[in-house]
Amino acid sequence: MKIVIIEDEKPNADRLIRLISGIKPQATIISVLESISDSLAWFSANAMPDLVMMDVRLSDGLSFEILANIKLTCPIIFTTAYDEYAVRAFKYNSIDYLLKPVEPEELSAAFLKLENLPKEDVTVKLESLLSFVSLKEHRTRFLLPYRDGFKTLPVSEITFFYSEHKITRARLHNGTEEVIPLKMDELEEQLDKKVFFRANRQYIIHIDAIEQIYNHFNSKLVVLIKDNPGLQIIVSREKAGLLKSWIDY
Repeated sequence: MKIVIIEDEKPNADRLIRLISGIKPQATIISVLESISDSLAWFSANAMPDLVMMDVRLSDGLSFEILANIKLTCPIIFTTAYDEYAVRAFKYNSIDYLLKPVEPEELSAAFLKLENLPKEDVTVKLESLLSFVSLKEHRTRFLLPYRDGFKTLPVSEITFFYSEHKITRARLHNGTEEVIPLKMDELEEQLDKKVFFRANRQYIIHIDAIEQIYNHFNSKLVVLIKDNPGLQIIVSREKAGLLKSWIDY
């Protein structure tokens, strides 16, 4: 069995390798990939493995972007540190998912499940997963506390989101700000990825808010935002290619 591991945290990847070696000593780990961009490049140049162990959340985004761009025909076992609403759906649409830290008994049970799963079931589950990912609705508004009641904030009025001192804020087109009662990771999942991009841990930007992009040292990029002089958002070398592809789509 040839296995590809997609995991951006080395301790977790090393743990998976040790567990697989103990449970499936005949298996071969043919590659450990750390990001979406690395994974897209690898699958474009290599034959399909027998199994992919895929972390849900990677350093440059959610691993669903891999599925949206590469047709994987092999079984997938998801791993995640987050027991979120989306993960509950994977239990029905994917081959299996395991919460971190992955335990030997759970991994062994997942391998047994794969061995007993007919090939046609693998194909159906993968197609169901892709449909779930592609058809999931995006957030269009927020309901926010206001005085003695609430008010709505359309997503269309937001230029960018940012996190500061563990508080998430939205900068609006009119220059005002609103506190958003969600973590940045939660926002990233709920927003339309066609128009919002997770530039780094602190910022999620709208495509129409970008004024200019400059090259930075170490192959990084600097993004300037319209009507926000002095604000420079740094995009890492790992995410620079994704940003350019997102804008050029």
